[in-house]
Amino acid sequence: MNDQNYTTSITVDENPGQIYRAINNVRGWWSEEIEGPTDELNKEWFYHYRDIHLCKMKVVEMIPNEKVVWEVIENSFNFVQDQNEWVGNRLIFEISQEGDQTKLNFTQEGLTNFYECYGVCRDGWNNYINNSLYQLITTGKGEPNPKEGDGFNKALADKWKLN
Repeated sequence: MNDQNYTTSITVDENPGQIYRAINNVRGWWSEEIEGPTDELNKEWFYHYRDIHLCKMKVVEMIPNEKVVWEVIENSFNFVQDQNEWVGNRLIFEISQEGDQTKLNFTQEGLTNFYECYGVCRDGWNNYINNSLYQLITTGKGEPNPKEGDGFNKALADKWKLN
């Protein structure tokens, strides 16, 4: 059984600066439903997808054109028993030159196949990184989750407000 952290990578013709800016434009590739700054060191931001996934992240490392790291502060899925899945995980984006191309390696440190959410989370990241972020980098337009408007249960998110 493979218990390694989840990882995936993409290789593009664009330069490291374009990839770095795209990663930090989280609303452009993951979700338009994000509160808080996603591109400022030591700042927290909040993501949610309907009532299915709520997550508070903190930007813990930023090395321009090389690396971005987020730490999961709080997390909740409505489809798993252990609501601590993801808490303490680090989401690591590493950018490197490979000849004329640039490689982006994404790792969710802590996400292993022992997690109940692993299959769903793996498929989600495969879509967000290999499709939506890739599209944002290469075409300027990603495929993030759209804003939900009034359909979101705001009372459920009260405990997730940013400090």
